[in-house]
Amino acid sequence: MPDWLALYYDRPIELTHGEGRHVWDADGNRYLDFFGGILTTMTAHALPEVTKAVADQAGRIIHSSTLYLNRPMVELAERVAALSGIPDARVFFTTSGTEANDTALLLATTYRRSNQVLAMRNSYHGRSFATVSITGNRGWSPTSLSPLQTYYVQGAVRHRGPFAALSDADFTAAALADLEDVLGQARGQVAALIAEPVQGVGGFTSPPDGLYGAFREVLDRHGILWISDEVQTGWGRTGEHFWGWQAHAQNGPPDILTFAKGIGNGMSIGGVVARGEIMNCLDSNSISTFGGSPVTMAAGLANLGYLLEHDLQGNARRVGGLLLERLRAVTAGVPAVREVRGRGLMAGIELTRPGSDQADPEAAAAVLEAARTGGLLLGKGGGYNTSVLRIAPPLSLTVAEAEEGAEILAEALRTLD
Repeated sequence: MPDWLALYYDRPIELTHGEGRHVWDADGNRYLDFFGGILTTMTAHALPEVTKAVADQAGRIIHSSTLYLNRPMVELAERVAALSGIPDARVFFTTSGTEANDTALLLATTYRRSNQVLAMRNSYHGRSFATVSITGNRGWSPTSLSPLQTYYVQGAVRHRGPFAALSDADFTAAALADLEDVLGQARGQVAALIAEPVQGVGGFTSPPDGLYGAFREVLDRHGILWISDEVQTGWGRTGEHFWGWQAHAQNGPPDILTFAKGIGNGMSIGGVVARGEIMNCLDSNSISTFGGSPVTMAAGLANLGYLLEHDLQGNARRVGGLLLERLRAVTAGVPAVREVRGRGLMAGIELTRPGSDQADPEAAAAVLEAARTGGLLLGKGGGYNTSVLRIAPPLSLTVAEAEEGAEILAEALRTLD
């Protein structure tokens, strides 16, 4: 395995099985899972509806590629297209969020005949050569070489940077002015703006509601496409909305939407939704060997059905709201905690060195270890000069489990004293 393959914990753990919101390691230790394999176990571990769908489909045929039709792929495409909010929507399935964003960039640059792309500062969009080149987070961007000319725009981080002290309205106005200024530096037409409604790897940061909708007015004047990266925000995780872009919907849906992670509940599914004219702009053949696999599509259909039938978006709103309140309560008075932020079951706790505004990655690592000892798995992230604990449990999280996780986290934070 490569040296650059990141592993959590001083003594990395091997997870052997899970059930509901819990997982077990090879030593028999049980953990409450507040990270879900990086926001991927969306409904529950070992969800019977999903495991049965996978087993049933595997018993018929496992693989065929997109050279052949398969019913689960068509049915899932129809459901995703209808849910997307994009008119005349077409869906292309991939195996990951990275590949989905790569495909979105291919579509946008081909449609617009331009390799210029706008991206947000502090962003993360994947690990491929193209997606690394639009990632505005140096911790996840190992090369400056790029097939694209990328311009980075302000506005995705509300409480840091030069606009932090402004009101929401003034913040949005300043970000709009910055967007106009950046466009003045671009040479010719820009292909697209790609943005995460809530930045994931960057530490669950987000702009004021409506900012990307305001951006849309400027983009439309220039014919620039809007790509909403919903890899981490999609499927109701934010509670208030099914898609993250809906918090910025005053000027309509995005032109292109990308998704992955939670829809497969651990199976490898990604995808792109785009208006027909954009999706169909490619003038050469293309397939996906593993995208749209019968087994993964069957899992996605079962998982999406469970999510909708059990109103897990509503649960994310209700239990997520309670969890955020509890997190703010247990972190009150902890000198290392700069901010608790988030929406739905997508919460971030930013840690700094007490008495300063400087990131404290050592403290984040220490809390991660202490939480593990207490039986809780967390994530971590953050962009430039930030260190953030990331909390994103399965959307079926119960009130009792939210309370339990908050208490374990409180104990872990006390180890910093």
